[in-house]
Amino acid sequence: MEENKIIWKDKKRPIFGLPLSFTNYTLNEEKLICDYGILSRTQEEIWLYRILDVTVTRTLFQRIFNVGTIHICSNDKSTPEFNIVSVKDPLQIKEVISKKVNEERNSKNVRTNEFLNGDEHNEELN
Repeated sequence: MEENKIIWKDKKRPIFGLPLSFTNYTLNEEKLICDYGILSRTQEEIWLYRILDVTVTRTLFQRIFNVGTIHICSNDKSTPEFNIVSVKDPLQIKEVISKKVNEERNSKNVRTNEFLNGDEHNEELN
């Protein structure tokens, strides 16, 4: 089986925008992966087609150093919410993630239920 191409990779940048941490983020064709820890490592992953919402938060300090936190909401039972903390160029990365999410949904013909004003609507994602 062919390995997925890496689209984006970065480290958490907690101090002055410098990548001084043991947290790594990777986006490939199908998944968003967070690998963290020093002695004991943990890896979390979210299939892109399961991502429902992508939001960027940037404090004044983060804006000065061009970093931010990307908040991911998904319908994944084990990881319903996921933060990509203090990464470089967060607005650009958010757009890359959103584009890949839509591409994956379209390639897998995934549909989602949206709840608007208490009414359930089936909306095909294009």
